[in-house]
Amino acid sequence: MKRIILRGALALAVALPALLAQPKPKSQEELDALKVMFAASTPDARIAGAEDVLTKFRDSEFKAIALYVEAVSYDQKHDYEHTVVFGERTLEADPKSYQAMLLLAGTIAQHTKEFDLDRDEKLAQVDKYAKNSLELLKDAPKPNSALTDDQWTAAKKDFASQAHASMGVGDLVSKKYGAAQSEFKLAIDTADKPDPATIVRLGKAYSEDGKYDDAIAQFDKVMAMQDINVQVRQVAQAERVRTFQKKNPPKPADAAPPAAAAPQKP
Repeated sequence: MKRIILRGALALAVALPALLAQPKPKSQEELDALKVMFAASTPDARIAGAEDVLTKFRDSEFKAIALYVEAVSYDQKHDYEHTVVFGERTLEADPKSYQAMLLLAGTIAQHTKEFDLDRDEKLAQVDKYAKNSLELLKDAPKPNSALTDDQWTAAKKDFASQAHASMGVGDLVSKKYGAAQSEFKLAIDTADKPDPATIVRLGKAYSEDGKYDDAIAQFDKVMAMQDINVQVRQVAQAERVRTFQKKNPPKPADAAPPAAAAPQKP
């Protein structure tokens, strides 16, 4: 299934307000560069801003944040290789960055296919990053004192949902349909606001497992939602049609009547 949500954009929207309250700039020049990076309205502009911070302020306490901003921006550009590179560089700078772990888990899962030669290695990375992020989230403090307890609880739920969704995608690639169903259901139940794309993937896991009625119910649920991404709705509709066809395969044509016997020679 193609990517049907801008997961990186969501991660950036959740993370940036919190990240602003972390370290302190060491100079007015660094503060100005950070403001440019955070205020940028396009992925390319954010990448340029992050590079400016990383180049001019090599000892900046915002190094991990700038690297993460760059990773997310490349994810928005659908540049898989650079997303992984900068996600891993973020973890080198901050080994406890659960945001980077979630980004890497989701990105790698989305770009792993059944017959990839390195499939098992990539899925092991997905599993590691997702599980490590869940462990860190258990005791993660509020990154910004301005967040209310309810806001932080909701954010943590959505972060945990991303981890389970990524593991579900990995299980789907491995054809572990029961495990995929469990992870997707956890992702849906865990989220403060369930992602329609995850519901579609749950439907796909049911469909591949031969649970056609359960699958169709999930696709119907998504198609009944208001104001959702058009592409998500289109994927749900296409998967519903495919599942219905699997449930009701066309009947074989009636057997042709036997050929008439050749006339006997006198």
